Amino acid sequence: MSSSCNRPAIVWFRDDLRMADHPALHEAAASDQPLICLYILDDITPALHPLGAAARWWLHGALADLRRNLKKQGGTLLTLSGSAEKLLPQLTTLTGATSVYWHHRLHEKERAQDERIRKTLEQQGCEVGPHWGTVLVDPEAVRTKQDGFYRICGSFWKALQTHIVPEPLEAPVRLSFHAVPSSTLPDARLKEDDLCPHAPDWAAGFRKTWEPGEAEAQEHLEDFLRQSVSRYPGGRDQVAEEGTSRLSPYLASGAVSPRQVWAALQKHGAHAEGPRIFLSELGWREFARYTLYHFSKLPFENLNPKFSGLKWRSSAADLKAWQQGRTGVPIVDAAMRQLWQTGWMHNRARMIVGSFLTKHLLMDWKKGDAWFRDTLVDADFANNAMNWQWVAGTGIEATPFFRIFNPTRQAEKFDPDGDYIRQWVPELRGLSGRALFEPWAANEEDLRKGHVRLGKTYPYPIIDLKEGRDRALQAFRRL
Repeated sequence: MSSSCNRPAIVWFRDDLRMADHPALHEAAASDQPLICLYILDDITPALHPLGAAARWWLHGALADLRRNLKKQGGTLLTLSGSAEKLLPQLTTLTGATSVYWHHRLHEKERAQDERIRKTLEQQGCEVGPHWGTVLVDPEAVRTKQDGFYRICGSFWKALQTHIVPEPLEAPVRLSFHAVPSSTLPDARLKEDDLCPHAPDWAAGFRKTWEPGEAEAQEHLEDFLRQSVSRYPGGRDQVAEEGTSRLSPYLASGAVSPRQVWAALQKHGAHAEGPRIFLSELGWREFARYTLYHFSKLPFENLNPKFSGLKWRSSAADLKAWQQGRTGVPIVDAAMRQLWQTGWMHNRARMIVGSFLTKHLLMDWKKGDAWFRDTLVDADFANNAMNWQWVAGTGIEATPFFRIFNPTRQAEKFDPDGDYIRQWVPELRGLSGRALFEPWAANEEDLRKGHVRLGKTYPYPIIDLKEGRDRALQAFRRL
């Protein structure tokens, strides 16, 4: 792109809130133009997916962190709220910007919006420089031998590994900035404090658990490689242990890039079992984004059309009990309460609660997806939908619908000492053994000693597990 050194360039940040391995920022810095670093919260455009409450809390911290990092180089971050299609052209006109840099997005509606903005900017004489900065490789580049697109993760992962993943870029060491007067678009300035809850303030557990930011993302990655990755093959499924990387919210907000994680694993030794399996999980994340790019209905419809005739149940009471962790099934309730208090849930627990909702309660996976998008700090449009369709059995690659997780067996296998249940369902701390996993089947003496009164201190199950399983299988057979 040509440059005009005395006129500014805009770097439009989105789900890439970092300075290192940021191709758009890197090229903008190389232009020698003074920069305007911009973030737009677009809740106006109906075609786009709004951020949930937990993700907004995370965004508040991520924006503050990016602003601090820019300030160290003498700059700042301009945050606006409104229609990006209106605000970005207005800003380029008011500031005289001659170029805009951003990273490609994935969903066709997002790409269509970017294309409309690009045309408008170019009509104004402004050049646009889009880059891939949120994926390992360009999703158009990974194709089948028939020049199509993969529908099976294993085949995709094998093909992906034949491509060269670019080395991550260092953060620019010298940046110059263009000062945007406070009188510029004053009515569109984002009130960042409104991203956080106030009355009531439900984020105390979030603040105790997380610190958004680029440096924190790197610390999580380094700690995981140093302490946990060797135990990852077995530890990743133990819900009471710190056996996962907990990088997901940092990846979702772009505080760390997938290329940075990939490169760190390669340097650590990608052929050892732990790093190899973790890389395959990064590959699953990439496949979710690849699928969203090529199959835009992923978040909205069953990718397997066979399930279009499945009659899901509708029960506001059951859905609320599931959301609140009051189902009467301890492992499910523990997971849902962990989610509510911390904005995060262990991956194994996500599979358990997803299976319980879609199979035992026979409720549409989209209801679970919507709840997760509102309550997860790592809410990700592609990952959420892909994982829900996987556990529900409705995706292009998914666990079979007739594979129904038994919550009791899952708890006994992945929380054998009951530590996870006791942490998140404290009213059951007095129970042990089978009674902890299935209090409804415990004898009265064990319940009395454990200070548990079913229906009073802890609910009866909202569904008999065998009946729920049988109902789901009958619904499946009717297809």
